[in-house]
Amino acid sequence: MFCYQCEQAAGGKGCTKVGVCGKQPDVAALQDLLVYALRGLSAVALGGRQVGLNDHSINLFICKALFATLTNVNFDAAKIADFIKQAVAFRDGLKERVKGAGGSAEFTGGPATFAPGESMEAMVGQGEQMAGLETYDQHEDIRSLKHIVLFGAKGVAAYADHAQILGQSDDTVFKFLQEALAAMDRTDLGVGDWVGLAMKCGEINIRAMELLDAGNTSTYGHPVPTKVPLGHKKGPAILVSGHDLKDLAELLKQTEGKGVTVYTHGEMLPTHGYPELKKYPHFYGHYGNAWQNQQKEFVEFPGAILMTTNCLMKIQPPYQDSLFTSGVVGWPGIPHITGLDFAPVIEKALSMPGFAEDLDDKSVMVGFARNAVMGVAGAVIEAVKNKNIRHFFLVAGCDGAKPGRNYYTEFVEKVPKDCVVLTLACGKFRFFDKDLGDIGGIPRLLDIGQCNDAYSAVAIATALAGAFNVGVNDLPLSMILSWYEQKAVAILLSLFSLGIKNIKLGPSLPAFVTPNVLDVLIKNFDIKPISTPDEDLKAILG
Repeated sequence: MFCYQCEQAAGGKGCTKVGVCGKQPDVAALQDLLVYALRGLSAVALGGRQVGLNDHSINLFICKALFATLTNVNFDAAKIADFIKQAVAFRDGLKERVKGAGGSAEFTGGPATFAPGESMEAMVGQGEQMAGLETYDQHEDIRSLKHIVLFGAKGVAAYADHAQILGQSDDTVFKFLQEALAAMDRTDLGVGDWVGLAMKCGEINIRAMELLDAGNTSTYGHPVPTKVPLGHKKGPAILVSGHDLKDLAELLKQTEGKGVTVYTHGEMLPTHGYPELKKYPHFYGHYGNAWQNQQKEFVEFPGAILMTTNCLMKIQPPYQDSLFTSGVVGWPGIPHITGLDFAPVIEKALSMPGFAEDLDDKSVMVGFARNAVMGVAGAVIEAVKNKNIRHFFLVAGCDGAKPGRNYYTEFVEKVPKDCVVLTLACGKFRFFDKDLGDIGGIPRLLDIGQCNDAYSAVAIATALAGAFNVGVNDLPLSMILSWYEQKAVAILLSLFSLGIKNIKLGPSLPAFVTPNVLDVLIKNFDIKPISTPDEDLKAILG
């Protein structure tokens, strides 16, 4: 196997035996083969578009299947194999329809014609060969840019899949995913062309995040500032981790009146701010602070655990018998919920001891998404004009297990008291429970939401720039980002597409970015790796 799509790639170069994330070699091979199959299906889908054939079911399938190859989403070899077979079936069926519509029936190239092996072992073998092909190009800079586009497209697929579940979709997003996948087999594109595709990926991702924001807010209301307890209630319990609001909403409906308390974990913390979710009295609090402590937290949690979307991290005994997955998530041996029927999760929770007593602990605030922040924009603008607020820091991104991520905790602790910290995504669990106080009633720590809520951060920055009649780069705003997986790649490309500069990125730079490509990013966007909190604060604030 060879995989270097996430920040924790072994040795900073790539995982070659077992993924640091827990991905096994057979799953890695099958995921490589699935991407290969999707490249072929996408080429045929684009051919279909030329003769007026645009199959929405195929669009959705490509999106969901690509999402399944994201880091920490689906490690179930059988399910990945099923995706491969479906991709080929869709491809071959669409070929016939394209021919019948008068289009070209000649689709050349391996991805458009290959046949998957008849056994799992045979497909794994094919995937191992694809791992070599996944280098895509002999030119290392072209290869680097192809992978930037591919990994960014995986992030776009994740956001688009979340959005379509809530009834929001845009064909321009689906078309781009097909163009990006099909382009992996092109040899006529130069460095400039691939840089252009990377920028387009960022633009399309903004649209995908906008769709997801619309789906979340139109269905569950705009988040409002909400205090979330970090303690627990006596009795049966269910812990929900991941990102999917619809799964959580359905679970809350089905547990109503059954004596079960529902808690959030990880990226589900911000869901407490949504009016249509927080209305349930048995939706109580948040359990577990950081991703790197996930195993210990799960061992100590005395109830059922529901995992929704990329939140898996080396799931092992002794607690896996209380785990369930849903959505695109797959893990061998762990029951998967289909049709939003959470009866097995509820039954498991009722059979377990639950918490023996109430625990009152500290609380945290969530719900400072774009609507809430812009609702007090006048006070924020006045505070900046009066020099009560000197600077804003967006300290956001992914969490992970590397010790270097302690940088983000120390950075926030050292931010001067006349500055405000905006945060989103699971990286905030390094500091989310810090009491930073307020400036004239404006909290110094504002939780915008999940990584899925990155659109809110973009909207806030754009609105503030408009209010001050300056460009975003002229705002007293600095972005200190941590990355882990492919949604972070997509968001970074979105920021580049908006022309945002001077981003500091860590804890390490992507292994798939070559020195020449990094040089292009530095020259065009002045992106820099993090150094130390003291050095970075001095460089920003003087």
